[in-house]
Amino acid sequence: MKSVPLTSPTISVRILFFGGARDAAAAEETTFELSNPSTAAEARAAILVKYPALASFGKSLLFAVNQEYAESDQPIRDGDELAIFPPVSGGSVTENADFFELTTHAIDVGKVARRVILPQCGATVTLDGYAREWTKGRRTLYLVYEAYPPMAISELRKLGAQAREKFDIAHIGVVHRTGRLEIGETSVVISISAPHRRAAFEACEWAIRELKRTVPIWKKEVFADGEVWVEGENGNL
Repeated sequence: MKSVPLTSPTISVRILFFGGARDAAAAEETTFELSNPSTAAEARAAILVKYPALASFGKSLLFAVNQEYAESDQPIRDGDELAIFPPVSGGSVTENADFFELTTHAIDVGKVARRVILPQCGATVTLDGYAREWTKGRRTLYLVYEAYPPMAISELRKLGAQAREKFDIAHIGVVHRTGRLEIGETSVVISISAPHRRAAFEACEWAIRELKRTVPIWKKEVFADGEVWVEGENGNL
């Protein structure tokens, strides 16, 4: 008679604390045992029990799993890396409020846009770049994006700093997808908030041009009759 492998009742995860959350927890990182199975919401609740001082942040405390913001129902697996941190902006308008990210997961355009909304701003402009089906008469089946991640993030940060110098904006966020994208899926979101709409529009238009020109992200178009890596300024959309 075959023995049935037993599922472990617990899983072990690595937890990182940043900013004010690090001070509240009095720790930079730790290993933590969770019930198996656990979701992100359950993991968060268990961590708050262990580190009650974190409750002072209330609902503003942010939670990431494997370097991605986590939905409450996201499963937590053995060996995952969890990060706990306060809002990046700290509740004030600073350059650190900007964000630049790469992800292999589907991008929620609305959530990205909401991250740049500030009370003193009168406009937010958001670009949603997505995979189109037809290019110069050829039907595209799907796209593949590849990036040089450390340099891509570095260049995106430079882009954000330049945008602030050129335009009267309050906040800029860029999230770019990598990996395979089906037709209609979002490849890049740029969201910019500003006191006045003109600056937000102009900065957004400038930012996508600069992204395509300087950020090391490449696109392969897979057609019904072949495939090609797209080069030149239009390679990112």
